[in-house]
Amino acid sequence: MNLNEEIINCRKCPRLVEYRKTREIPKRYSGEIYWSRPVTGYGDIHGKLLVIGLAPAFNGGNRTGRIFTGDKSSDFLISALYEAGFTNIPTSTSRDDGLTYNDMYITLALKCAPPDNIPLKDELINCQPFLIREIQMMDKLRAVLVLGKIAFDSYLRILSEKGINIKNVKFGNELYYDINGIRLYCSYHPSPRNVNTGSLKRENFIKFLREIKNT
Repeated sequence: MNLNEEIINCRKCPRLVEYRKTREIPKRYSGEIYWSRPVTGYGDIHGKLLVIGLAPAFNGGNRTGRIFTGDKSSDFLISALYEAGFTNIPTSTSRDDGLTYNDMYITLALKCAPPDNIPLKDELINCQPFLIREIQMMDKLRAVLVLGKIAFDSYLRILSEKGINIKNVKFGNELYYDINGIRLYCSYHPSPRNVNTGSLKRENFIKFLREIKNT
């Protein structure tokens, strides 16, 4: 069984196994068959950039079966990645829409949709081995972009367990650190809340992504 098959078949977290298939479905998606399983990473596993998000949205990746697809966060993120040259199209609507990533792979700290988008610590720890293996598979990895504090903490937990010094590494929007040969970039998560309040501005985010692309 390969890594993606292991992820899809994972049932380590009873709360998530139950939640990902039982929430009421909005009328606009009535009739759709939800994926309702863990969501794997997507893109070029041999790319230089790894992007780590939080978790699939219930009506986004949990519905479509592909990471950052079919919700507001996806709309913002993919259009910005397109402007920076990381994708071939500016939208992410379904698994068969033709979207590809250029020299990057995108994954999640938690592979299942959590209630209220808030994972429990033990759920993140259960998922950590999957993230570790994805990182190990990226043989040309040069940079990591974390989207939000939870993704940041998950990545730093991996570094800490490897004995890498992360004492002065703090999360902040548009900050970056060079750690053990990898440049770590930090951004707020592209959630509707952060976008609508102006915490994450489209033009600034695109500029930041272009800097990452040109590094």
